[in-house]
This record gives sequence, C-alpha cells and structure tokens, in this order.
Amino acid sequence: MRGNVQQAKVIDLFCGIGGLTHGFVRKGFDVVAGIDNDGGCEYGYNANNQGAKFIKKDIADVSGKDLKKLYGKTRIRILVGCAPCQPFSKLNLNRVTKKQLQPLQKFAQLIEEVQPHVASMENVRGLVKTKIFKEFLTTLDENGYKYSYKIVNFADYGVPQNRKRLVLLASKLGDIALIPPTHKNKKVTVREVIGHLNAIQAGQVDVNDPLHRARKLSELNKLRILATPKNGGNSRSWSKDLMLECHQKETGESYRGSVYGRMSWDKPAPTMTTQCTGLGNGRYGHPVQDRAISLREAAFFQTFGKDYKFVAPDQKLIVKQISRFIGNAVPVRGGEVIAESIRRHLNLVP
Repeated sequence: MRGNVQQAKVIDLFCGIGGLTHGFVRKGFDVVAGIDNDGGCEYGYNANNQGAKFIKKDIADVSGKDLKKLYGKTRIRILVGCAPCQPFSKLNLNRVTKKQLQPLQKFAQLIEEVQPHVASMENVRGLVKTKIFKEFLTTLDENGYKYSYKIVNFADYGVPQNRKRLVLLASKLGDIALIPPTHKNKKVTVREVIGHLNAIQAGQVDVNDPLHRARKLSELNKLRILATPKNGGNSRSWSKDLMLECHQKETGESYRGSVYGRMSWDKPAPTMTTQCTGLGNGRYGHPVQDRAISLREAAFFQTFGKDYKFVAPDQKLIVKQISRFIGNAVPVRGGEVIAESIRRHLNLVP
C-alpha cells in the first residue's frame, strides 16, 4: 500500500491550542480535527489551522466510532497526540493515580478500536520507565504495529529550548523512525529568538505587541532579580535575606540554582511550562532585563510564529490562560519534525 501526504488524514488528540496540529499543517497534512476538553483553546486552534475542526470533548468520552466518522473514507489514517504529561514528570512518578493514567490508556484503546495506519505520541521522558508505557507498547504489538521510540532533546531539531521528550512512532505499513537531528551542532539560542524584541519592564506591555507583556513583580522579587547576575545567573548569588526559607535549609540547597534564574543569551532556553512567565517557577528570568520572560517570548520559544492567534481580537488577554496554552503545547517545530518523519515514511512505503 503506497501512501503519501495527500492520501492521509490526521486527528490530534489532546490538541490544546494546536502546536502539534500546526506542525502537521505546515508539512502539508490534512488535519481534520483536534480534540481537547479545554474549550478556551477553540478559537486559537481553529483560527490558525484552516480546515481542522476543534472538538471540545473529554477524551474519555470519545469512541473509535467517533474517530472513524471524522476520518471518513480516507486511505491513510494518522492518529497523534500528547496525553497530559504532569503525572509522569520526574517529581510525580511515585504519586500517579489511576485517574491520571486514564488518558494514556484511552489513547491505547482508541488505537485498538480505530487501527490507524500510523500513530505518534509525544510525552515526558519519565513515562518510558512506567508500567503504563509497557502496556501501551503491548497494545501496539498485539495489533500488528512496528514502532520506534526514543528520548530526544528537541534543541537538536531547532526548538530553542532544552526540551527532552519521549517521542514514539508506530506504523502498520513498515518500519518507522524519527528523522535524524537537524541542529545537533548548531542549537538555536535565546539571543536568536528574542534578542530583537523591544525592551520592556516587569508589568509593562509593548504598545506594538499585546503579547509582549511581562508579569508584575513584588518588591521582594524585584530585589531578587536585581541581585541575580545577568546572562545565566541564579539565586546562589543572593544574600541570605533574599533567599526563600525552604532554600535556607540543607535539604533545599540543591534547588537554589533551579529557580529564579536568568536565561543565557547564547544557549537554548529551559523547557517551557505552563508557569514559564513567572520568575519563581524556574530559570525564566530574562538574560539582561529585570523581569521574567513575556508571553511573546514564551510563544517564540515554543516556535509559534508572531501571527499565531491565541485569543479572539475582542477577547480579554489573560496572562495565566495564555501561559497555559503556550506551556501545554507541543512546540510547532516539534510537530513539524514528527510530521516530516511520517511524511518520509509514507513516501517509502512499498
């Protein structure tokens, strides 16, 4: 069965604001639908991914019959997604509940019911060590899939952040694997991505770009960022009166360098999260300006283009909401890499 992009239709589970979908769209795929239970993502998903339809629905309530109806009579069915990953983060692996496992179990169930020709999953690297992941692979084995998976740093593929993730590709059509790294020896840096943006202060909005806005800082956090060395500095330089109480204990010493840090101009950014626009939530301080990164900067680190719309023009822009949209997304460039891997696979199918 020889295939190509024009003969395929894609459905994106847990689609969010559409980062993964947009990567597929940019590679020429027909994404027919994205499914997510966060209705706030509907405008952004539909506005940026012409032809794809946002469906507000909990994946638990989606059936294989529903997906088959969306695919129609297409020759090649592709099912992709990134199940909610917080339960499988390094900090949470020992506290995963049965309820938190349900999205991944549902993903496996839908693969079994729909039998897509190609499937892909992107998730946190901690997942690979879990029983639920082994069960996911068993589902693939029992349904005749060939698959490959690896933990990749998306910085090796041109995403301007050190983002180590598990990527799995599965196919009924033959061997499949992720394309080789494209930026192994030339990572995209913070300076290349945000160095051209106008300087703003904490709490300020760029008059020419509503998304280029930074959160306000408390008086104490203003003192902390001022005491943090430019271009890569962290909280280890602070005087004791600026330190968090928990970091003053011996058990908190190892965490001091991981929060309230500044990014380095000539390295990739740290992994973007839903809290990446907050100074105390990681190394999200601007390299030289005394503030956390702006929404625009976070979006650029997630490789969303400047024309990507997150909310309707008449909708109030809520920093916490947009931060969630951006932090939960698969980077668009990451979506392109997965899509390109599938495109090459389809072109090679005998």
